Amino acid sequence: MKNKILKIAKKPFVRNVVILSSGTAAAQVIGVALSPIITRIYGPEAYGLMGTFIALVSFFAPIAALTFPIAIVLPQREKDAKGLIRLSLLIAVLFSIVVGLLIILFHEPIVRVFQLEDINSYLYLIPVVILSAGLLQVMEQWLIRTKQFTISAKVTFLQALIVNGGKVGIGLVHPFASVLILFTALTQGLKAILMHLFTRKTSYKLPSDIIKDRTSIRGIIKDYKDFPLYRAPQTIVNSISEGIPVLMMASFFGPAAVGFYNIGRTVLGVPTQLIGKSVGDVFYPKIARVANDGISVTQVLKKATLILAGIGILPYGVVIIFGPILFSFVFGSEWTEAGEYARWISLWSFSSFILQPALRALPVILAQKFHLIFTIISVIIRISLLLLGSIIFSSEIIAIALFCASSGLLNILLMLSIFSLCKKFDNKKIRTNL
Repeated sequence: MKNKILKIAKKPFVRNVVILSSGTAAAQVIGVALSPIITRIYGPEAYGLMGTFIALVSFFAPIAALTFPIAIVLPQREKDAKGLIRLSLLIAVLFSIVVGLLIILFHEPIVRVFQLEDINSYLYLIPVVILSAGLLQVMEQWLIRTKQFTISAKVTFLQALIVNGGKVGIGLVHPFASVLILFTALTQGLKAILMHLFTRKTSYKLPSDIIKDRTSIRGIIKDYKDFPLYRAPQTIVNSISEGIPVLMMASFFGPAAVGFYNIGRTVLGVPTQLIGKSVGDVFYPKIARVANDGISVTQVLKKATLILAGIGILPYGVVIIFGPILFSFVFGSEWTEAGEYARWISLWSFSSFILQPALRALPVILAQKFHLIFTIISVIIRISLLLLGSIIFSSEIIAIALFCASSGLLNILLMLSIFSLCKKFDNKKIRTNL
C-alpha cells in the first residue's frame, strides 16, 4: 500500500496539483492569521468601502482581455500562443484606456446614477485594475501552458505575504480605507509582476518578441472567436448570478441571513480553492494536449472527475450530516443556523468541486456557446426557485434549500452534458483520422 501511494504521489499530474494547492493553502494561512489584526486596525466602515470597490471592479476584471488569455494554453504552435498573448495585452490596454476616458468625461453622472458617492474618488483606479487583471490573466495562462506550477505556488504565497503584511504595516500609521482600496487595486498587478520576474530566471520566460510578432491578429480573432462571443458573456452572467442571491436574501430576510449564507459559502468554497481549482489548472493543458494528440478526451475527463469525487465526498458529506453541530462548535452557538444553510450549500459546493475538470474541457471541445446558453437557463431556474422559497414559503431555509439543491443538480446535468459532448468530439476525431 505504501509503495502504491508513493507511486501515485510521483505522478506529474498529482505532484503539480499538490504544488499549486500548497501555495494556495499557505496564502490562506497568512490571510487567516493576519485578518484579526487587519480588521481591528481599519474597522467595519473601511472594510465596507473596500467591499463596495471590490464589487464594482469584479464586473470588469474577469473580461479585461475578453477572456482571450484562457485560449493561450490551447494552440499547438508557439507562434499562435504568442499571437494570443499580444492580442490579450492589446485589448487590456485599450479597454483600460476607454474605461478611463469614460470615467473622466462622465464621472459625476456615473457616481450619481450608481450611487457611488462613498468611493467616487477611487473610481479612477478602475482602469488600473483592468490593466492589472489583463496582465495577470496572461501570465497565469502562460505559466499553465509551460507547466510552471512551482512559480505559481511561490507567487501566490509571496503575494499574500506582501499584500496582507502591507495592510498591517501601513495601517499602523495610516488606518484608512484608502489603504485597503489601493492594495485591492494593485494586488493583481503585483502578482503579474512577480510572475514575470520569477519566469525571467527560467527558460520559459514570456517571449520578448511579442510586440514585434507578425502573427495575424485577424487570424487569431477568427480562430478563437468563441472566447469573446461566448466565454466573456458567460463570465459576466456568472458574476452577476453570484451577487443576486446575496441581494435577495438581504431584501427578504435581512443581514443575519446574508451572514449565515456568506460564511457557509466561504467555508465550503475552501476545498474548491485549495484543490478543485488546482486540479483544473493542471488538467487544462493536459486535456488540450490529449485532444491535439487524438487521445480520448472522455476517458481522461472521467478519471479526473472520479478522483475529485473521491476526495470531496468525505468533507462535504460530513457537513451535510453534522452541519449545525460543526458550525455551532467552531463559530459559536449563534451560528447554528448557518450550519443548516451549510448542509444545502454543501450539495452545491460538492457539485462545483467535481465540475472543475469538465469546465476546463469546454474550450478544448469547442462547446463554449453551449456553456453560455446553459448558464443563462440555469441562472433563471435558480433565481426563480430562490424567489419561490422567499415569497411563497417565506422561509430562508426553504429558499436556500431550493436554490442550492437546484444549483447542485444543474451542475451535475452540466457535467453529464459535457461528457456527452466529449464523446461526440472523440468520435469526430476518430472519423477525421480515418
